[in-house]
Amino acid sequence: MSFDPDALRAEFPALSQTGTVYLDNAATTHKPQAVLAAMTRFYQQDNANVHRGAHRLSARATRAFEGARHQLAEFLNAPASEEVIFTGGTTDGMNLLASSLGQMVLTPGDSVLIDGWAHHASIVPWQQAALRAGAQLVPIPLSERGDLDEAAFMALLQDKPKVVVLTQICNALGSRTPLARWLPLARQAGALTVVDGAQAVGHEPVDLQRLGCDFYAFSGHKMYGPTGIGVLWGRADLLDAMPPYRFGGEMIHKVSFEQTSFNTLPFKFEAGTPAIAQAIGLGAAAHWLQQQDRAAMARHEAQLLARARTGLSQLDGVTLYSAFDDNVGALAFNLDGEHHQDVGIWLDQAGIAVRCGHHCCQPLMQQLGIRGSCRMSVAAYNSEEEIEAFLAALNDYQEFLYDDA
Repeated sequence: MSFDPDALRAEFPALSQTGTVYLDNAATTHKPQAVLAAMTRFYQQDNANVHRGAHRLSARATRAFEGARHQLAEFLNAPASEEVIFTGGTTDGMNLLASSLGQMVLTPGDSVLIDGWAHHASIVPWQQAALRAGAQLVPIPLSERGDLDEAAFMALLQDKPKVVVLTQICNALGSRTPLARWLPLARQAGALTVVDGAQAVGHEPVDLQRLGCDFYAFSGHKMYGPTGIGVLWGRADLLDAMPPYRFGGEMIHKVSFEQTSFNTLPFKFEAGTPAIAQAIGLGAAAHWLQQQDRAAMARHEAQLLARARTGLSQLDGVTLYSAFDDNVGALAFNLDGEHHQDVGIWLDQAGIAVRCGHHCCQPLMQQLGIRGSCRMSVAAYNSEEEIEAFLAALNDYQEFLYDDA
């Protein structure tokens, strides 16, 4: 396989129509034609509900829907496709886990350990699960360098947390958690391990059997797939033991007014009519990614970030946050004396789309001593010319400020 950024870009219809330099990929990526076509084909040719229909349309829809599940199991190198639970996204997956797993394992006095740059989608569900159980949510602090403090993490493991929740790649900073070192340490301490992979799956291959966590959650729209769909993967023995999260059709085996028995995996956690077209689109996104040269895509993205990092560091009055050489996908920055939203509005007027705010990481912003930041984030379809346009627009903003002064 070979990688041609221009050829890749041509597969994304929106990029030729928006007229915007799109550097907000950590919030959501655009969708290739292969994904759009798969979803359109379902609605035009196979539209029906899945699993219980006696007609051919339902059979075709079911094959496409379950085929997407098998595709995602292959994409993740999951041991079994029944461990792949379709969710509404990372937030939905974390709520499922915090509610069901939390109910099963947390007792008064227990602790849940979570990294200090976690997204609200991880923090709030586990915080609420801890409150319900009389347990405690304990953050892993940052070091002076701005990454996670490994010594503090190892010390906190001595308290034997029941669950350790780790972010694979921080959405606000692009910083990477050293999962290869930390997951074995957490397991040795007797904890169940949960990984938020939302920012990772679109940038690098994920091998769950090699990673060695107990649960892994991500969203489709961060990996060139549709919105409103995601995956929670979990070890089958744990998923089997966990109580259902939502109740209704599909997740049942037998219902009477006196009692209900529940379905097997994966349907036990998929109540109601699923997001059929979105799941098919997510399967198509996984297949599309598997056809790409992932290593070449990653090298291209790293080159874009390196150029942005160098350019930002050469501008006067720019503060970069956690700008490490191994950042993945994103860089966060502020201009001295300027509100991040003002910078974002200027960039938007120049045709540059970035994200400004706390990035659903308010505790992280507090640790950094700021209220928010600007975040530029790249995907493989971005170009060097777009990075130069971004840097030029920031330089123009600074010149405007100096002239106005």
